[in-house]
Amino acid sequence: MKRQLTLGILMASALALAACQTKAPEELPPPPAPAATPEPAPLPSGPTPGSQADFASQMSGRDVIYFDTDRYNVDAEDQAALQLQAQWLQRYPAKRATLEGHCDERGTRDYNLALGERRANAAKAYLVSLGVDGSRLTTISYGKERPVALGSNEEAWAQNRRAVTITID
Repeated sequence: MKRQLTLGILMASALALAACQTKAPEELPPPPAPAATPEPAPLPSGPTPGSQADFASQMSGRDVIYFDTDRYNVDAEDQAALQLQAQWLQRYPAKRATLEGHCDERGTRDYNLALGERRANAAKAYLVSLGVDGSRLTTISYGKERPVALGSNEEAWAQNRRAVTITID
């Protein structure tokens, strides 16, 4: 009797488990469609037009002009660079610029500050002669205080005798 009861319980349990079993469907449902996500706006390539980065990239190194020892005259190569700068400045009439005058390490601090000022003013005068409004241009001299090349040789000195145009605003 006990055996029949145990067997009955086992049978009932097997039937209950069989009733709970799920059958695999004959065909799988299609995968869900991808959610529609908007395409992100493409990032602008290159610098923002009218920015200092735009100016520098447009100039391709011609945002700097170089001078001979103890000189501040604008030669033909400098004129070509300043013409490109003037064209850019005329394209962006709201932009202002600072012309920085620099010197090499030779000479006194006062001499180099004065020479750097003459170099910055020479670049400014040429830009004004090309039609850039002089009120948009400021000058500053750093003399020998901000060299780009360290060294006491002609190669380093030549790189430091310069006027650099930096756009502002």
